Amino acid sequence: MGAKRKKSEGEELLNEGEKENDKNNENISKKMKKEILPSMIKNKEKRSAVHAKLKHQKKVEKRKKLKARDAAEKRALELGEEPPARMTPRTIENTREPDETVCRPDDDELFAGNDADEFSSILKQGCAPKILITTCRFNSSRGPAFISELLSVIPNSHYYKRGTYDLKKIIEYAKKKDFTSIIVVHTNRREPDALLIIGLPDGPTAHFKLSKLVLRKDIKNHGNPTGHIPELVLNNFATRLGHRVGRLIQSLFPQSPEFRGRRVVTFHNQRDFIFFRHHRYIFETKESKGSDANGKKAKDAKSEKTSQQKVITRLQECGPRFTLKLVSLQHGTFDTKGGEFEWVHKPEMDTSRRRFFL
Repeated sequence: MGAKRKKSEGEELLNEGEKENDKNNENISKKMKKEILPSMIKNKEKRSAVHAKLKHQKKVEKRKKLKARDAAEKRALELGEEPPARMTPRTIENTREPDETVCRPDDDELFAGNDADEFSSILKQGCAPKILITTCRFNSSRGPAFISELLSVIPNSHYYKRGTYDLKKIIEYAKKKDFTSIIVVHTNRREPDALLIIGLPDGPTAHFKLSKLVLRKDIKNHGNPTGHIPELVLNNFATRLGHRVGRLIQSLFPQSPEFRGRRVVTFHNQRDFIFFRHHRYIFETKESKGSDANGKKAKDAKSEKTSQQKVITRLQECGPRFTLKLVSLQHGTFDTKGGEFEWVHKPEMDTSRRRFFL
């Protein structure tokens, strides 16, 4: 009997061990199923289904976190406490590589240089900007359409046909006629692909790559700008180079905006790409029905409810829309052979995604 009891106890121990192994195997298989990525599935339909399921789970988790955060903030406000601090998202912009040339508010050398640079006379309203716009020698079909829209964006700008004239002769002519800047629209394969901005009389010369051009007629629900002088908005030109490029762009526009026209021209720098947008403000009045001051529901709609007018502001894009990328910045006016460059973009500079120059 004793031997039989020992065997049964041993069998029970073996059975318990097998059950534990089975449970461990099940847990491992479940974990393996959870860790299966969509890229590991060869079947396209199953892969897309798993991807959609994972995406939906992430959305649900994000909503739960947002609801919990809003509830915590509301609870803190009700108790008169400070709400919990929000986590700042980790982006490429706020993790950029440290740069010694970033401008600071207490940089006296920078502000002293502003009074003596090539743009000080225009930016101090000593003289009004006068812009000459021309093209390269081989123009395209979309070039004139883009130039006509530039003429409507930049006040006091004039278009001259390039013809067979050399650019140095055009610069000499522009100096005699008291132009302050020259804009050359370069085209390739019937599409504008570059802008050359030359400051007169002493430079500098900036060469920009132009991309993602959308003309006014291609923008849905676009507006037509008036002849008023627009407001100018420059964003995120943080370094010394960006500050200089920003002042070059600023010298193209008069420094006395006419707010009555409700026009806004924006140059927004993000990751060394300068996004150009042209908008106008629109003010609309809307009638909103409200109850009496005590907040009680009114029995008679005509006597109790009052109509209140609210002013709603929105933006209407006027166009064009394009993106600029700085290729080079040259001292003085345009000179391909003997010109000295302040800054030139090279492929070796693009080794890090978190290194910016503007």
